[in-house]
Amino acid sequence: MEELIKKAGVLIEALPYIQKFAGSTVVVKYGGNAMINDELKNSVIEDIILLKYIGLNPIVVHGGGPDISKALHENNIKSEFINGLRVTDADTMRIAQMVLVGKTNKEIVSLLNLKGGKAVGFCGIDGSFIKCEKQTTMVDGVETDIGYVGHIIDVDKHIVEYICKDAYIPVIAPIGVDDEGQSYNINADSVAAAVAAAVEAEKLILLTDVEGVCDADGNIIYETEKKEINDMIESGVISGGMIPKVLGCIDAIDSGVKGVHIIDGRVPHCLLLEIFTKSGIGTLIKGSNY
Repeated sequence: MEELIKKAGVLIEALPYIQKFAGSTVVVKYGGNAMINDELKNSVIEDIILLKYIGLNPIVVHGGGPDISKALHENNIKSEFINGLRVTDADTMRIAQMVLVGKTNKEIVSLLNLKGGKAVGFCGIDGSFIKCEKQTTMVDGVETDIGYVGHIIDVDKHIVEYICKDAYIPVIAPIGVDDEGQSYNINADSVAAAVAAAVEAEKLILLTDVEGVCDADGNIIYETEKKEINDMIESGVISGGMIPKVLGCIDAIDSGVKGVHIIDGRVPHCLLLEIFTKSGIGTLIKGSNY
């Protein structure tokens, strides 16, 4: 009986958050170890389905870096990263699109459907959903070509909003297209941020393999704002693959997303803990309207 009462207490704690966020859109960037470990994978999928059933509109944007790296290795193609972005030549682009759209996306859709959800998978090529142009990056002050890596210039929100209106959960692979029909590999964090901005999401939640954003001493920062993030990038406290992640967060905040959460996807049921408990987990980057 005591255990049952504790479970009831958990539900009561969640009630005000369920009431507050009912009908809201939440974009979840699904990546990291939560895509590899079967227990964590099932935990995240169950969280997403629960969000849909209690009245939220989850949108899933997934990565697939490990799957891409594995496929490249099997095809004797070298993986290279610059400033957290994968250098993508024509062969790498072919493999990335095949893996992200044909394998990873459909595995997530299948698992969501298997566990009682109704998921629809697609990428930025479908309906020219994500329009992009070629992106470069700076290396020691020099603009550097990194291949078929896309910078997002437009997201057609009507496609994803149409899917969300029904009982479906959109699952988006981070591949975009330009005006000439050329496909581009896009950082999944950037896609999640752009989609969240386009649909004016209540929250953007990024699942990572770290506990959150840390300060110079390695301590987790539980709440922060745009200026502090920019200062940490400039000072080198934030570096590598975390840079495109937090820059995407800032873009989402600038576009009206109220709060962006960087959380540890290695924690079982991390989505529920972040959204429906008082303390939450990870780092919250707050917008001015939070």
